[in-house]
Formats: sequence, structure tokens, C-alpha cells
Amino acid sequence: MEENKRYRLAYSGCPNDTFIFKGIARGLIDLQGHTFDIVLEDVETLNRNAFKGKYDITKLSFAAFGNIMDKYALLRTGAALGIGCGPLIISLPGRSFDDKIKPVVAVPGLGTTAYHLFRFYMDDLFKGAGIDPVIIPMAFEKIMPAVIAQEADFGVIIHEGRFVYQAMGLELQADLGVWWEKTASLPIPLGCIAIKRDIDPAFAFDIQELIRQSIDHAFLNPGMAYDYIKTYAKELDEDVIQQHIGLYVNDFSKNIGKDGEASITAFFERARQSGLIKKQEYPLFAC
Repeated sequence: MEENKRYRLAYSGCPNDTFIFKGIARGLIDLQGHTFDIVLEDVETLNRNAFKGKYDITKLSFAAFGNIMDKYALLRTGAALGIGCGPLIISLPGRSFDDKIKPVVAVPGLGTTAYHLFRFYMDDLFKGAGIDPVIIPMAFEKIMPAVIAQEADFGVIIHEGRFVYQAMGLELQADLGVWWEKTASLPIPLGCIAIKRDIDPAFAFDIQELIRQSIDHAFLNPGMAYDYIKTYAKELDEDVIQQHIGLYVNDFSKNIGKDGEASITAFFERARQSGLIKKQEYPLFAC
């Protein structure tokens, strides 16, 4: 392993990420002499910064990773994949995509997996129907308020939005995760942890193991450093935080595995066919 070097590590303040990384952030596991400069940002900001190569190790949407494989490679730990955890399309009650030729749709960034899945879904269900959505990217926490204020006809929501949209008087139009699972017969690939390709693969393997150890520690000691999670989830109640962690941190987070790898490959192939990412001939994984 490389010694005596600080690495720039970036991830989001969402409960699944802070749960995964609190062991590293708070020094609850043996970091093997390494230190990390940690930054927390929303996922779309992380996606944009990755195009600039800002961080050594970073959380990304799989969609964004698909366009920067020349700069970054995947780690096999820390990812968000699974069943029943995909983005949702929501609206005010009684709406339909047939209402308008150009419905206004709020999405959590054009580089997000959620936006790519929305495009796949629209292509499959409405191809040739003349529906041409107007896409408005915005921070994910602003999407439901925008729909409620009728600044957008529909919203593609992620993260804790799936747990609270009904309480906000909104209605489900489509579950993009369920649609993907039926279409591809694979888990849905949402977010990943990527590392710069010019970093020693031996270190990539070691950081991969540190993330796995951090996850194991978090499951064994859920109450330890819980304040770290709450610091970045002040607006979420306890039940929503626990649902969020329970849904997005799973066996795929510990190891992407064969099913996860197949899902990622299928997602990228679909994105290339849709013209959303370019074809890049690089190995997926750093090690």
C-alpha cells in the first residue's frame, strides 16, 4: 500500500453514504496509517467535479461514471445497487403524461442515473407518441416542492423522497426501479464509488477493503457515531433515516458481485444505445 499520503475522498450527506463511511470519517476502524481529506456534497455536484478530476476517491452516479471511465475506475464496495430502490416519477394527483405534448419534468441532474432511467422509460413507453418532455435539472430536495408549486408537471425523485412523497400529497406515476428490474431482470445500479485510474491498484484494493470494514463496523455498531449521520440529515426523522439506510446499504454495498456487474454492463449498454454515454474501452474495476 502507498504510505504517508493524504487522499481526497468525497461522498454525499445522504444517510446511506454517511452510514457507510462513518467508520473511516471518525477513525472507528484501522486506517492503516492513511489519512483522508473528506468532502461531502450532493451527488450531482460530485458528478460534475469528477469530470474535473477533483477527488481521488468519489461517490458517483453510475450514469456519470459511464462518461469518465478514462479518469476513474470502480471499486467493488460502497455502491448503491439493489431491488426495489429505484427512482420514482411523481406528480400531483390526477395527472398523466398524456396531458401535454411537452410536460415539464424536474430531474435531479442530467448526469444522474435517475435521469438516464427516465429517458429509457420514456423511450420504451412513449416512442412515437409525440411526447417531448421539457427537462429541468435541479437539486433533488427541490423537486417535490417544484411539483407541488406546479413549476413542474412531474418529478423524478430519489433518496428519501420515496418515503415521504405521499405525505406531501403527491402521487406515483411510475417506479423506475421496478420497470428496470422487469426489463433487465437485474438489480438497479444507482451509485458507485470510483477511484482515479492513476492511483496504485494495490491502494485501490486496500481502500476497497477499508470501505467494506467500515460497512461491517456500521452494521455491528449502528449507534456508534450516529451523530455523524444526523449532522447531514437534520431534516429527516428517525424512521426515514433508518428506511434510507435499510434500502440502499445491502450486500451489493459490500461487494458488487456478478449480478451487480451484469447490471452495470446492461445499464451502460442501454445508455450507449440511447446516446447518453459514449463507448469507452476501459476495464470497469480498479482491481
